[in-house]
Amino acid sequence: MGFFDKFKTGLQKTHSKLVHELKRIVTNSPRLTGTSLEELEAALIAADLGLAMTTQIVAAVKVAYESQGSSGTDVFSVAQREVEKSLSNGKTALLRQPSGPTVVSIVGVNGTGKTTTTAKLAYLLQSQGNTVLLAACDTFRAAAIEQLKLWGERLKIPVIAGAYQADPASVAHDGITAALSRNANYLIVDTAGRLHTKHNLMQELQKLHRIMAKKLPGAPHEVLLVLDATTGMNALNQAREFHKAVPLTGLVVTKLDGTSKGGMVVAIQKELGLPIKFVGLGEQADDLQPFDAKQFSQALFEE
Repeated sequence: MGFFDKFKTGLQKTHSKLVHELKRIVTNSPRLTGTSLEELEAALIAADLGLAMTTQIVAAVKVAYESQGSSGTDVFSVAQREVEKSLSNGKTALLRQPSGPTVVSIVGVNGTGKTTTTAKLAYLLQSQGNTVLLAACDTFRAAAIEQLKLWGERLKIPVIAGAYQADPASVAHDGITAALSRNANYLIVDTAGRLHTKHNLMQELQKLHRIMAKKLPGAPHEVLLVLDATTGMNALNQAREFHKAVPLTGLVVTKLDGTSKGGMVVAIQKELGLPIKFVGLGEQADDLQPFDAKQFSQALFEE
């Protein structure tokens, strides 16, 4: 299955709900009226595209109607164009340091799929010819260390781990030491899930990043926030708070294949200006895909 097909399949729920609504609005009201514009607005907000993006799409539809009339205006292609334009801002490729290991810190609230994402990202980087190490810095959830070790065995990727309830910062320190001595291209750090509202846990994450930077200046080079697409716009609050605590460099959106709220990707990117680097579209090791704005917007709106 190609990239676009994966996007299409993964976004099926979001796509069918959105396209069904837009078709209904356009069919009922081929002319642009106040009521049809309100309905269009409501449908886009219901798909979690957010107020800013919705306003941008509605304004573009109005302009198209004024210049081309109702017969020449395709609401779907206007919406697709605006979303693609918005999502194309920012560098979506993962950074790679010119020398030494590139350290990637994976952060997020509990239950978003951080540990699985860590492993899938390692698999993707390894399949591109990189040498990768994993650091199990979620030392509070007993199963997290075992889970990462199992993935490591399955993918033949070394995992640096400490004991359960060990200091996460010392595990990260050991991880960087190992990545330096083994000339690894990437070290991916799986951090503990933490509620964005818990100040002490956010401070602990800041400490973890400070220790990394002491051991390797500039580390972590990437801080990726993992968001669960099924939480819809609640993910925006998580992104805001994490970004305040530890400057994020990008987002990974998981569980896109099980939600009708896929539009939240657009809303979050629009508000925070953070690039979406990867999306999770299933359970398999190769189901984490590099984000592609054009394919995403096509999968969202194409009839």
